[in-house]
Amino acid sequence: MSLARRTLLASTLAMPFIRNARAAAAPEWTRDAYMKAMAESGRPVDISQSAFNAIQARKPAAMARIAEYLKSHLGSADPAVLDAFQQVPREYFHYYYEEHHATPSDAYEENPKPWALGYGSALSDYLGQAYMTQVLAPKPDHVTLEIGTGSGCQSSLLSRIVKKAYSIEIIEPLGNAVHKIFAPIGYDNIETRVGDGYFGWPEVEGGFDRIIITCAAQYAPPELFKQLKPGGMALIPIGQPFKRGQFLYVYTKDEQGKIHTKKDVGVFFIPMTGAMMKTPAPAGTPG
Repeated sequence: MSLARRTLLASTLAMPFIRNARAAAAPEWTRDAYMKAMAESGRPVDISQSAFNAIQARKPAAMARIAEYLKSHLGSADPAVLDAFQQVPREYFHYYYEEHHATPSDAYEENPKPWALGYGSALSDYLGQAYMTQVLAPKPDHVTLEIGTGSGCQSSLLSRIVKKAYSIEIIEPLGNAVHKIFAPIGYDNIETRVGDGYFGWPEVEGGFDRIIITCAAQYAPPELFKQLKPGGMALIPIGQPFKRGQFLYVYTKDEQGKIHTKKDVGVFFIPMTGAMMKTPAPAGTPG
């Protein structure tokens, strides 16, 4: 076996253990750890030990809902996705930025729903996040791009699985605030910026293995396909702003660079703004 092949094989064999190593290295999630991370992220909060315990007590039931939902809709629950949801403390992302108010006790609700973040943005419900994450099929060697950082929860989930997660938020005050939340919980493989996701992140050398849009586009932004690697996948909700009839589309790029399209489930997302609202769909854009 050549040195190059031995190196590749060793790297491949090590990949399934990357997420476990991250989980093992994570500090214990306690009330004090939560309050410290919140303060370091510029979002101080006070919560009683009993209230914090009540949040943690709801998590096992939420995890069971996620596992059952994935099994019923996709045939099985990907252990990597479940592991990511187990690692990421969802209450850390429940925050109303427009009024600087933490809402951790809303986490792990029995009937999952979106939660407002302010500035017209929302934290997606956890079953929808689980579905999209599993369909995206992230792997430990992947580099991902999310359009619509929002709360930062989706990027955090991906970061527990992939090598590097990039995310773009168009709402400046939200993007600037959420940029500060990752370091306090040790998520050092996430990079965010404020900008228009319609244009992607062309400065990232080599492009992306996976792209996920977490707002509703009226059509698939063509620049994103240019930045998608051969063999890559993009998940894009397509539909008119604030109207029913939106659908999740799965786009795959073959080794020859051709884009293949699959219509998936019905969804309902807030609209993608910026250039998407001003630019007609270019001719030949995959639908």
